[in-house]
Amino acid sequence: MANIVSIRRAAITVAALGAKAFVFGILAERYKPASGKAVISNGLVTCDYPSDPSPIFGFLSIAFLAASAIGAFFSIFHPYKGKDVPPRALFHSTTMVIFFQIAIWMTMLAEGMLLWATITELMHLTRNVHHNLNTTCPTAKTGLFGGAAFMALNASLFWLVCLMLTDNARDDYSQVTGNDEKEQSKI
Repeated sequence: MANIVSIRRAAITVAALGAKAFVFGILAERYKPASGKAVISNGLVTCDYPSDPSPIFGFLSIAFLAASAIGAFFSIFHPYKGKDVPPRALFHSTTMVIFFQIAIWMTMLAEGMLLWATITELMHLTRNVHHNLNTTCPTAKTGLFGGAAFMALNASLFWLVCLMLTDNARDDYSQVTGNDEKEQSKI
């Protein structure tokens, strides 16, 4: 039976999902309105915003980045050619440990930034009645979606490096265990 999950398939999936997270983050930044129009009536300011798809794009970016990271994480620990490779063998290399940690932290940072920008924008759109007559009808800070999109792309690239290092560790482990089995059969 062929190996259903290969490093190549996992890498293509992680890259595609990461690219989609990046694109949706950039679209959220691109289509976010600069500000709303303040309408004063009865001592209240109601902010009237133009059509704003940025929260939808933000949530899509969050979902695709999460799918990319989850797919990469499970691909790292998935059995190789029907054999389990112990985590000790996968993380034998210091480089793998470092890139794995960076990928995890970069993913969490990108998810946090995307979530922050998306929720902020959504709150500005839904809580649009203010008692302060000097309200300027703001939106989420400019650049948050774009910066988070690039962080999502970075996280996906770090996951790709982890997948390459995983492939190397698996090959090394299979060579070592293959040599041990040959030596055991000679005895």
